[in-house]
Amino acid sequence: MSQNIVLFTVFGIWLAALSIIFGWFILKLNSLIKNTEEKSLIGAIEKIVNLEKLNKSEIEDLKKNISRIENNDLMHIQKMGLVRFNPFDETGGDHSFSIALLDGNSTGFVITGLHTRERTRMYVKSIKNGKSEYELSQEEQKALKKAEKA
Repeated sequence: MSQNIVLFTVFGIWLAALSIIFGWFILKLNSLIKNTEEKSLIGAIEKIVNLEKLNKSEIEDLKKNISRIENNDLMHIQKMGLVRFNPFDETGGDHSFSIALLDGNSTGFVITGLHTRERTRMYVKSIKNGKSEYELSQEEQKALKKAEKA
């Protein structure tokens, strides 16, 4: 009989300890949702899960927009190379030039201005992926190399 009393006493103490721990746990959970619109723990958790789903969707949209912007940025002039030179002996100074203007894909154009005493002539050659369908002069090639390094 004394063993039963000891067992009931230990069981009672164990039950009281679990009740105190459970009560403390409930108080902690209630304090977490006390300042929220939701009045139950399940409602608060559901709200957090729904908010997380919304955030995940918005993050995916932001990633798509960033990717689109990065792709569009490749199409703007980003690289430039300039070479000044004197193609003719009769002029004084490097008044002629070649300038290469390229986008992020090394596509763009080369403009060359040849200056003489009488006039300045301008020539434009298109560039696709770093190559021209027209033959480039040495100065134009230098300008293109400078632009591609930029």
